[in-house]
Amino acid sequence: MQNLQEIANCAWECARELKIAKFDIYGSAVEETSVEVDHGKAKQVQASSRSSAIVRVWNADSRVGVASTTDTDPEGIQLALKTAQEASSFGVTEHAPDFSPESLAAVAEIPSEIVTPAAVPTLVEKLAAAETALLEAHPAIVGVPYNGLEQRQVEHFYLNSNGALRQESRAVTSVYLCSKTEQAGKKPRSASSFKISPNLAELDIAGCWGEVAQKTISHLAYQPIASGKYLVIFSPKAFLSLLGAFSNLFNAQSILDRQSLSTPESLGTAIASPLLSLFDDALHPANVAPETFDGEGTPTRRVPLISNGILTNFLHSAGTAKRLNAAPTGHANIGAKVTVSSHFYHVLPGEALDSATYSLEQVEDAILIDQLQALHAGVNALQGSFSLPFDGWRVSKGELVSIESATVAGDFRDLLKSIIFVEQEAEVTPRGVCPRIWVEGLSVTGE
Repeated sequence: MQNLQEIANCAWECARELKIAKFDIYGSAVEETSVEVDHGKAKQVQASSRSSAIVRVWNADSRVGVASTTDTDPEGIQLALKTAQEASSFGVTEHAPDFSPESLAAVAEIPSEIVTPAAVPTLVEKLAAAETALLEAHPAIVGVPYNGLEQRQVEHFYLNSNGALRQESRAVTSVYLCSKTEQAGKKPRSASSFKISPNLAELDIAGCWGEVAQKTISHLAYQPIASGKYLVIFSPKAFLSLLGAFSNLFNAQSILDRQSLSTPESLGTAIASPLLSLFDDALHPANVAPETFDGEGTPTRRVPLISNGILTNFLHSAGTAKRLNAAPTGHANIGAKVTVSSHFYHVLPGEALDSATYSLEQVEDAILIDQLQALHAGVNALQGSFSLPFDGWRVSKGELVSIESATVAGDFRDLLKSIIFVEQEAEVTPRGVCPRIWVEGLSVTGE
């Protein structure tokens, strides 16, 4: 991986030669290996080692030029600085970005584990064994068309001309399995699962294929469902995918660009049931790949977004925080334009007096949505509407019957306010930590 001090020394020396007084650099290096199998044999093996850096230079008029490079050696850094310096003549004058006021503040200390990557034959062997176990789980499972086992080492760094110097490294290993069935006179059914961990030894591969097998088998005896209004239970994965699709609710840059469902005046208003609270927490202990600083060098932190149904905060870069009289939250991505994005959601029950409790064993008629499909096409993020096919079951007194095909539709803002129960037990997913969410009166279109 990269030597940050060498990159910093090179950048400062090149800046002196080019008479650049103010600059910053955010970069990353990634080493990854991935395998895919087909009926026990390696179908695809990939390995890559790549690096990149975004360089920003401010001129005497406080205009900013931006350049990117995949070469972090002295020649690459010097060329990027020179290019950014030339581009600064064309930089914007209105709301020009600046250093984060927290680029020198202390960041959280999270130990990084040094992981020796497993050999490719080992990856193929483990993935092939998982594929075989899944194929043997039921005669109807005839293939695992989508699968993969990947190990990745990621390093991020940030430095600026004020003396900021940050670096972190994280290792991540993940497995993905998706099944396919064939039965005479029946539609093909499928299910999928994704597991992630810091290393191969801790990766729950058995849990991954076991979950896929259980879900696939449960979908074999499917039944149609009539259209109507239903009590809908979202799995953690499904609810977090909806949150991601409508993340402009909390995105300060989207709000300033008028590309959001929120406005600056939305803070302090009730946008959800008081049963719901939501945080964005890059440093959550369950986050396998935590980031301690963002693209501007701002330390990350736990940010409350919804507190007992009340919109509490937005996600900020240094620029949006300045414009909205707030503090940066550590969610910036630098580039030609600074953007804002979330890290790791944590959904948990809010506080509500005399709230009812629900369970799958007691509910008489509800729909449990396991996974939402076609979010890229079925979501209108600026209007708040969605219409999405889903995989799930009809639930009655603990009995689950797979739904042949159906679509759930509504307005996300109405959905948040129609939450009637947030379960206590949460599940860890790659997107965040979340329990099942119960929502009353959603429109489901079946046959």
